[in-house]
Amino acid sequence: MEFSGLAYPALVYAHLLLFVLWLGADVGVFVLGQHFRRREDYTLEQRIALLKLLVEIDMVPRSAWALMVPLSLSVVDLGNWWDVPVWLLVGAWVVGVFWLALVWDSHWHDQTPRAARNRRIEGWLRWLIGGFYLWLGGQSLLIDAPLTPDWLAWKALMFGLIFVAAIMIDVSFKPVGAQLTAVLEQGSSDETEVPLRKTMDKTRIWVWAVYVLLLITAFLGNVKPF
Repeated sequence: MEFSGLAYPALVYAHLLLFVLWLGADVGVFVLGQHFRRREDYTLEQRIALLKLLVEIDMVPRSAWALMVPLSLSVVDLGNWWDVPVWLLVGAWVVGVFWLALVWDSHWHDQTPRAARNRRIEGWLRWLIGGFYLWLGGQSLLIDAPLTPDWLAWKALMFGLIFVAAIMIDVSFKPVGAQLTAVLEQGSSDETEVPLRKTMDKTRIWVWAVYVLLLITAFLGNVKPF
């Protein structure tokens, strides 16, 4: 088989692999978060160790998320579902790699002004890219262009909603930094733990939303129901 014949199935495989890594690692993050909440079963030191492991594993779905953007457009283009403009395809890969670099640079320089700057840039990127997929899916459902199959248009729309839900995870989780500092400095008590628990409970709503949307997106891409 020639390279041209291998390119599309290889990209589809990579696309599925990113999905598995994203969802699988995210489940690991969720489980670690559940155990972190159980202060009656673990010492504070053990819970902090779980939290550090959670942050490391969370890099997998964050990396998969960034790479899924250019890869999804590449699959659509090579599969002849949409003749994606060259400038958009090249731009998607540039943005995807740049986003991935931001994610890892923030991780390596956590709790620094450099990481804070990177995350602000990343925040703008996520809103812009999420808006693009919401437009792509909505526009295609309305006028059957640029994505003709309805299943693909819905998949793009679901991917845009994943951006919204995932962004809301970070927004909901933001108070955790100060609340966790209070636990470390003042010790574990109802006064310090209850606000932290409430923040984590609110965040879980958006986590479940991401899981549901990911499963719907995968179903649409594989079953192509309409």
